[in-house]
Formats: sequence, structure tokens, C-alpha cells
Amino acid sequence: MSQEFERAREWFLSGRRVDMGELAEELSISRATLHRRVGSRDRLLGEILWSLSSASIARLWPSCVGRGAAGVADFVSGYVRFANDSPPFRDFLRREPERALRLLTTRASVCQQRTTSKLEELLAAEVAAGRLDPPLPVPDLAYLLVRIGESFVYTDVITGDAPDAAKAHAAVTALLT
Repeated sequence: MSQEFERAREWFLSGRRVDMGELAEELSISRATLHRRVGSRDRLLGEILWSLSSASIARLWPSCVGRGAAGVADFVSGYVRFANDSPPFRDFLRREPERALRLLTTRASVCQQRTTSKLEELLAAEVAAGRLDPPLPVPDLAYLLVRIGESFVYTDVITGDAPDAAKAHAAVTALLT
């Protein structure tokens, strides 16, 4: 990982807003050089968010209770819990809600694309092992499960209600059983 990415990630994790001008200044490079190296602010933030998400995904599946529908429900609710319990993520969501939603919940989002892809792999392995009978084609199911998870991460931004991983677990369980 580049020093630009690492510094921006440190700022994000400390709750500091990632400002491209300040980042370039701190690294003693021009804004043009920074943009050439890391892309836009949205791209940089998306990669930071993905670095946190991918680490969570790698830890979650091995620790899930059971496999099949129960394991998938535990995985999705664990992912929701991770996001809801992350102070840097919650700070970012409070500080820049529209940007956070755009970076995390649209098809242009590296986070949503990669999370859906990882979940698709997990689902395909469960189907191949005979532990899951999917109610939809695996790619569609992966996308739907990511959207269910997102619904219970961003509830406070969307409806004003408190985010709730237990509701995500119940929704996934209802869909898969």
C-alpha cells in the first residue's frame, strides 16, 4: 500500500476528515501528484472503506455459527454489527452521510461490488457443499443479502431508526429458510 493510502487510512481511523489538499501538503506533494497516485477523494475513501470491510469479512466467516442458512445469516448480521460498532465508520457516516451512502451502496462503489463478490463466493461454496438451497440465483442472492445488510447499517441515515444487526439476521434467516 502506498504511503498516501496509509496516511489517509490513519486519518480515517482516527476520525479525521480525509482532505486531499491537507493530505498532499502533509506528504509534501502536489494535489495533482496525489490525484495521479490515488485517484479522486471518493476513490481513496472507497479503498479505505474496502480495506476495513475486507479485513472484517476475512475474520467473520470462520467465526460464524454453523454453515448453510444459519451461517450466512450469522455472517450478514456480523458484518452489520462490525459496521455499526466501528467508531471511524459511524463518524464518517455522521459527518458525510450522502458521500458514505454513495460510496458504499451504489453499483459504482468498490465496496458494494467487492462485498457482493465475496458473498457470492461464500454462497456458491455453501451451495456446492449441499448446505444451502438458494431461493434465487447465487449472484442475485448475494446482491440482495448485501442490500439487506446495508438496510440495517444505514437505518439511522435513511429512516432515523437505530441500526440493528439482529433485524438483519432475522431478515436473512426468513429469506433463506
